[in-house]
Amino acid sequence: MSESEKPTGQHVRINQSLLSFLERPALRYMASRAPLWVTPDVMTAFGTFASILIFVSYIMVGKDFRAGEDNLRYNWWLIMAALGFVLNWVGDSLDGTIARFRHIERPRFGFFLDHSIDAFSTVLIFLGIGISGLGNLQITSFALIGYLLLMINVYLKTYVSGVFVMTNIGLGPTEIRLIGIVVNIFYFFKGQIYLNPKTFPGMYLPEHTTMMTLVMGVIGFILITYFLVQSIVDAKGLSHVDEKARAQKIAEKEKEQSRLSKLEESKAKVARTASQSEND
Repeated sequence: MSESEKPTGQHVRINQSLLSFLERPALRYMASRAPLWVTPDVMTAFGTFASILIFVSYIMVGKDFRAGEDNLRYNWWLIMAALGFVLNWVGDSLDGTIARFRHIERPRFGFFLDHSIDAFSTVLIFLGIGISGLGNLQITSFALIGYLLLMINVYLKTYVSGVFVMTNIGLGPTEIRLIGIVVNIFYFFKGQIYLNPKTFPGMYLPEHTTMMTLVMGVIGFILITYFLVQSIVDAKGLSHVDEKARAQKIAEKEKEQSRLSKLEESKAKVARTASQSEND
């Protein structure tokens, strides 16, 4: 199921995420029952607070892990980070929903602020995972770069096309948060998982390489590859659009010149006819 809604701003929003059929009615229900003091700005601040909560929780996970614990089992900061993902969804999703429900949209300001905070929150979450010890900080930063590049691609396409596509391959912010919640709960019960080098013959794995490090490396590779491929595809498509627009502009200009030429010829013919009449 897809959603296309045109706000009062400069772009059309398209949401084709896997959970959109559940998320949309839930957000509308919450927005319709939110008290008046729950404004879009309040929810934006609430979502930002939740991002900071996730970061701090991962910091505390790393602190406990570095203190000498054998694994991460029953580390309640992981549950706190999972709660942060839930609260972040509430704040980040409800701010725009409330604005549209109450017809108090500020499309330019809202778009700029919301996605600036999204970038800030993304940095906090990825760095928090790296600092926590779940994954290698450098590899996690590599995945973060891929995610930010993909965000840039989405925003550039929004600017040049007027269409804001909120998802890629069915995954949007909501699905990614859900994955984060599941991962945190998994580590809470299972603990840290280290890779066995024998499982990956021919691949150099540093000592104590974690499963999350491998996952983040794969995610980073996929995101950056997707960004490069999508950028090439988008550039070709936009080039075709520009060429078509330029050809149309040239055709219109030639048509206008032809019209003016015929008009001048008509005037000249009238002038010659008038001159001959006077001579006669």
